[in-house]
Amino acid sequence: MAADPAHAGPTPPLRPSRNPISRALLEKVVGRVVGAAGIVFGLQTVPAMLAQIGSMQSAWAWIIGASVFGGFIAVAVASVVVRGAETAAAFVAVSYLIALITWPLAVTDPSVVQTSVPWLWYLCTVATAAAAYAFTAWIAVGYLFAAPLVYGLIRLTPSGGAVSFAHATLDATYAVLLGGAVLILVVILRQAAANVDGAQALAVARYSSAIREHATELERVQVDAIVHDSVLTTFIQAARAYSPEERVLATNMARNAMAHLASAAAATPFDESTTSLESMRDRLVTVSAEMGVAVDLRAEGIGGRSVPSAAAEALYSAAVQAFVNSSQHAGDDAGVRRWIRLAAGPEGGAIIEVGDTGRGFDPSGVPGERLGVRVSIVERLGNAGGRACIDSRPGVGTVVRLLWPSGEITPPMPGSLS
Repeated sequence: MAADPAHAGPTPPLRPSRNPISRALLEKVVGRVVGAAGIVFGLQTVPAMLAQIGSMQSAWAWIIGASVFGGFIAVAVASVVVRGAETAAAFVAVSYLIALITWPLAVTDPSVVQTSVPWLWYLCTVATAAAAYAFTAWIAVGYLFAAPLVYGLIRLTPSGGAVSFAHATLDATYAVLLGGAVLILVVILRQAAANVDGAQALAVARYSSAIREHATELERVQVDAIVHDSVLTTFIQAARAYSPEERVLATNMARNAMAHLASAAAATPFDESTTSLESMRDRLVTVSAEMGVAVDLRAEGIGGRSVPSAAAEALYSAAVQAFVNSSQHAGDDAGVRRWIRLAAGPEGGAIIEVGDTGRGFDPSGVPGERLGVRVSIVERLGNAGGRACIDSRPGVGTVVRLLWPSGEITPPMPGSLS
């Protein structure tokens, strides 16, 4: 009967994602739109301004014209260099409102204006958009109604055209509707961008929490495995050590336990070093000799091959635990044969097979509180990116196959379970 952990297929390569909408990106785009719209509408306003400039005070005309049109250029430039765009837009909005308020004082010949509309009319929507970009939502709403209201009042005066109340109200309402549409669009986009930023921050926080929980779980598995392999097994062996040979074995296991604990304390999750398969074979030879149990150890095609140190440690520890289980539970009959096979695996990995022809057991009947198979072998290797397969049947024997990286377990060597 085989006890295989679930095998997941290879993870497809992640495709780079485009930058999502964010508040910073939105502010940059809106700033460029306001700057571009100001320049376009400003160029359309130039003919009307030139036609009416002779009926105005020259100083006012040049100062206001330079302030408004220069502000549009400043917004466009600032949005490109991504610096000071909101300040430039606020300057445009304030300059435009000042121009509206001082319009009656600047016009010297109202008859010229009465045949058309004040040239500031063409820039009302752009000024409202600049206010929506530069100010908070409530200030922008106040500006949305203030600027058209001032314009409507000017239209009732001779310098603004001396139109009827209905005409002035219609112009002001039209300006409010256009500016309101722009303001609503900017507010909605900003809210959406803020929600995206909040969702990203929440996702990062949850991912960080998940990483911490995962690291805690890995540490728990490691501690459980160390406790079982290096401490609990040593205590059990020491409690059963009646003969001199058993006492020597318990002493060697205690030394290995202390060395294992020291190496685990010095290990880091960011270790990028590698371990050769030859050194892993030498370690397996040493530990099998210290256990004092006869074992046939073979190495196949491991020359010049290496694996990451974390994977090598997981393979070695799982193999040692499997061999300890075999020495303790397979039986001491003369006919029981034990072997350890180390071979180079696919994709630069490694394969270790630990087997015996002893008593065997039913993997599905192992209690959950027993850590030897579940934690010390299966979970330990799985956390390192590998895979473990335990094939055992009562009265026949046990074969533990370890593979890193995770993939298909190769067929057993000749003489193992079939």
